[in-house]
Amino acid sequence: MQRTVGIGNPKELQLLFGPHDQYIKILENEFRVEIIIEPRYLRIKGKSLKEIEKVVEILEYLLESIRNGQKEFHHKDIYYLIRTFKEEKVKYKDMQQEGLIFSFLNKQIGPRTKGQREYVEAIKKYDIVFAVGPAGTGKTYLAMACAVEALKKTQARRIILTRPAIEAGESLGYLPGDMYEKISPYLRPLYDALYDMMPAEQIEHYLETGVIEVAPLAYMRGRTLNDAFIILDEAQNCTAEQMKMFLTRLGFDSKAVITGDITQSDLPQGNPVGLREAQEFLQDIEGIKFIYLSGKDVVRHPLVQKIIEAYENKNIHK
Repeated sequence: MQRTVGIGNPKELQLLFGPHDQYIKILENEFRVEIIIEPRYLRIKGKSLKEIEKVVEILEYLLESIRNGQKEFHHKDIYYLIRTFKEEKVKYKDMQQEGLIFSFLNKQIGPRTKGQREYVEAIKKYDIVFAVGPAGTGKTYLAMACAVEALKKTQARRIILTRPAIEAGESLGYLPGDMYEKISPYLRPLYDALYDMMPAEQIEHYLETGVIEVAPLAYMRGRTLNDAFIILDEAQNCTAEQMKMFLTRLGFDSKAVITGDITQSDLPQGNPVGLREAQEFLQDIEGIKFIYLSGKDVVRHPLVQKIIEAYENKNIHK
């Protein structure tokens, strides 16, 4: 059994195969197929038509990404695609048509797992979305992608990024610099995601003009945030009072995404965790959506997923 995929030019072939044909070898090993180069197409041969068709879908998706401006891939991208097509019935073409795949700086960003897909769909549909799950599940990164996309499409006039500046074993008072320099390490993950999606000079301009604002949660008090896409990161470090304060800042034509991992709270022992209380109080309110991500949604090193699952199993059997 076999299928073919058309190739436009040698440049496409080079990007598709990767260094030392690494990407094609990964596909051949994972799906037990043979991929043969012909003058104008690739021939995919194997014993299982189902496996062959999955390889064809992955190759077509990669080729479409290249033709849309993608200049490079990483082997982790290939593994994410493999996992998606092995585990999910949804095709990447469907997600592109539904607007779940975003193009930034010649790269395509979108959900890689079923849980992440539900997360992005919820952000598009609801005004307030809570994403609860372990590190590496794309909570902050995908929220940032949705925020940048909303700004590009003028669905939001500004992006506001915030997180509580909670000490994790080191006092802020001992860190050098003024207040902004002290809180910078806490906000760094937000900046990292932002610089992955927009040119640096554009980000600097937006920061100067207030189109993008990055600030500690304490700076949100007393404000009403209209026409904004707001992301509250590391919400497990919010007290109950801070969570209520943040949620009541939401103004007209605004959207808020709250992300956190309840198992990683740095709040002093005995303090009510605002994220946990929000789960209890707001779960049934129409217009608010809770998305729960797990080890299956981790898109970091494969060992991270195993580590998270090990801890989850330990907690289950306590």
